[in-house]
Amino acid sequence: MAERIYGLLGRKLGHSWSPAIHRALGCDSYSLIELEPDALEAFLSRSDIGGLNVTIPYKRDVMPYCDVIDDAAKAIGSVNTLVRRADGKLYAWNTDAAGFCYMAKRAGIDFTDRKIVILGSGGASLTAQAMSRAMGAREIVVVSRSGENNYENLAAHADADIIVNTTPVGMYPNVNAAPVDLSAFPACRGVLDVVYNPRRTALLLQAEQLGIPNSDGLPMLVAQATAAEAHFFEKTVPESENERLLAILRRETGNIVLIGMPGCGKTTVGQALARLTGREAIDIDERVCARCGCSIPELFAREGEQAFRALEQEETARAGMESGKIILTGGGVVKDARNYAHLHRNGRIYHLLRDLSLLPTDGRPISQSTALSELWAERAPLYAAFRDAEITNTGTPEETAENIWRDFCENSGN
Repeated sequence: MAERIYGLLGRKLGHSWSPAIHRALGCDSYSLIELEPDALEAFLSRSDIGGLNVTIPYKRDVMPYCDVIDDAAKAIGSVNTLVRRADGKLYAWNTDAAGFCYMAKRAGIDFTDRKIVILGSGGASLTAQAMSRAMGAREIVVVSRSGENNYENLAAHADADIIVNTTPVGMYPNVNAAPVDLSAFPACRGVLDVVYNPRRTALLLQAEQLGIPNSDGLPMLVAQATAAEAHFFEKTVPESENERLLAILRRETGNIVLIGMPGCGKTTVGQALARLTGREAIDIDERVCARCGCSIPELFAREGEQAFRALEQEETARAGMESGKIILTGGGVVKDARNYAHLHRNGRIYHLLRDLSLLPTDGRPISQSTALSELWAERAPLYAAFRDAEITNTGTPEETAENIWRDFCENSGN
């Protein structure tokens, strides 16, 4: 019997983490299937389709080719899961619905009697609208670029309780873009973003800054995948699988970021972490040196600290867009507040602590020109503002690396 096709159907899929999820669920042949619109009909007529997930822009386009569409999916108006059964018919469901509810519940965001503003009008928006109604929303407003409610008249909905982004705005690699400014919604008490790469979009970083409960789209992606897997193979998948898979993906894709005073051991500990985990270590200072073609002391002498900080900020932004890396920063990276978003976007930030009397100053222009006690007094509150956790670096680099990795495995899913 010929091998059946399992995979994610879409137009551009380079960003997708679906294969990792489905392989973790035991579907080893799951792959990415990129098709242009004119190829849909021929592909969906294939008899060897096993199970497909469907993403942008085809969640509605595939419906005419389906033989049997689940009633709930019909009511929503889009599908994202297709299965060719033994009778030869192509069956369709919308498992995004279960994923959306799981994401909202996990974030502690209650839709009961709330006004919901949904950004976007595509297939994911249809699911968000239907589930908002199912979860008891009082009012639902759909904002699109050219609809009655658009980005030019958002002020009419400043009383929104919950903002849901179903657009790709903010998705990697355009990570600095945000669909709206949350300060325009002073009553907002919940933000959901279906984007899952990066972990914290610009929208979610602002929500976090404002103390608003929020979630990225990875819990939704995981929960819809387990529901899809149940349809693919006609089996029951326990809900506990969602948390297990989410923890695995957070650990595999999250960055480990090291900050701290010059000479506190970031490089040696980072190298030990790389050996321990098999991850690539990205050294921001090394990248700056490669850019300018000279050492950091030479750059300081030639162009001054301001030139160095500009390059440091650019390289920090580049590194922060990566996933599953170890990022080693310079001691002064915290001096530029913009670097926090770059490092926090996909990372858990560790502040390495070491007694000032043990910090070397050779080859470090600022450490040589400023007393370490003064440097610490200036930077201590900045480190505190950046960090997720403190790690005392008093043992061997290997011991410190093991402590960081242990903490990361326990907390990266939070």
